Amino acid sequence: MENKVIYFDNNATTQVAPEVLEAMLPYFCERYGNPSSIHRFGGSVAAEIENARSKVAELIGATYRDRDGIATEIIFTSCGTESDNAAVNSAIATNPERRKIVTSAVEHPAILSCLKNYERNGIEVVKVPVDNRGRLDMEFLRNAVDENTALVTIMWANNETGTIFPVKECAKIAHSKGALFHTDAVQAAGKVKIDVEDTDVDFLSISGHKLHAPKGIGILYVKRKLRFMPTIYGGHQERLRRGGTENVASIIGLGKACELAISNLENEQRELAAMRDRLEEKIKSSIPKVHVNGDLDNRLPNTSSISFEYIEGESILMFLDMQGICASSGSACTTGSLEPSHVLRAMDIPYTSAHGTIRFSLSRYNTMDEIDTVAAALVPVIARLREISPYWNEAEK
Repeated sequence: MENKVIYFDNNATTQVAPEVLEAMLPYFCERYGNPSSIHRFGGSVAAEIENARSKVAELIGATYRDRDGIATEIIFTSCGTESDNAAVNSAIATNPERRKIVTSAVEHPAILSCLKNYERNGIEVVKVPVDNRGRLDMEFLRNAVDENTALVTIMWANNETGTIFPVKECAKIAHSKGALFHTDAVQAAGKVKIDVEDTDVDFLSISGHKLHAPKGIGILYVKRKLRFMPTIYGGHQERLRRGGTENVASIIGLGKACELAISNLENEQRELAAMRDRLEEKIKSSIPKVHVNGDLDNRLPNTSSISFEYIEGESILMFLDMQGICASSGSACTTGSLEPSHVLRAMDIPYTSAHGTIRFSLSRYNTMDEIDTVAAALVPVIARLREISPYWNEAEK
């Protein structure tokens, strides 16, 4: 009988919650009407979309409703990447006289790849550095933002280290020079409290599959009265801001996932942080030469980035996978590169540590027993890999 999988890679994707799946099922074969149709069969579906939109708005603290009670600041998209790109594209399109974008050196590729394309087309892109704990250089940010800046885009929390950024202060700096502010909150949503009105962001991105909704659904928050230029044109869906027939079942699922996240947030924060801390303590007490990366005082409760010196992270993952344990590497080795990830390089993590970095990311479906199993499994894996590592043997001389 196949061993049960222990899944510690929830920052990559999450299990769809059973409650979410149950909420989605009627919209495949029973309530399959097109929400844009004028008949009641489709119209009732449209009403449920608006209910889901309100639940998403509640999760991120967007209180505005129009006179029909609709949370119009929420635009449904296909994923976090589309939302990120749409925010950047709109900021540039609606502020053509401004030719600069300021971001961080540790953003997700959904932002960095998009900005690289703009850079090729004459837009100046400035990347704010981070320190060895992954914290933003705020003085650099203040000096970088000027009257030529169209957009500042800084993630809410880093996907590799879990480090949380001061988005409220970042938004204030952007607005002081008349620039717009966007935050990629894909990793933060459902894990920490988000309040778009308190932080005064202009755009915010979320991806459903990071918080127990299905893949293929995301949202972009756009502050009311803000000029917005669509990226996808088509029909009148999403109030002309994103064309294309709505992904109804997934929208319903995202709404349910947001409802669950709101009700479980405080308990999950406490329980996930306890599991994360236990994993780190057990690893540090049983394995020498390990380091926990990121801002340990201000990070996501579910995320732990751990460097094991003098060995390759990819090899660790292979041995863990043989035991049914799923995690991910802080290195880009899995994409064919021998270089550590851009996040670890930006943090100036030594190569001897960066190459052996593993990210463990937890969810509400993990248990303390799984924590103990993974910590115990790592001990012989690390010992074996170091035994055959010329770098470890040289360092131990």
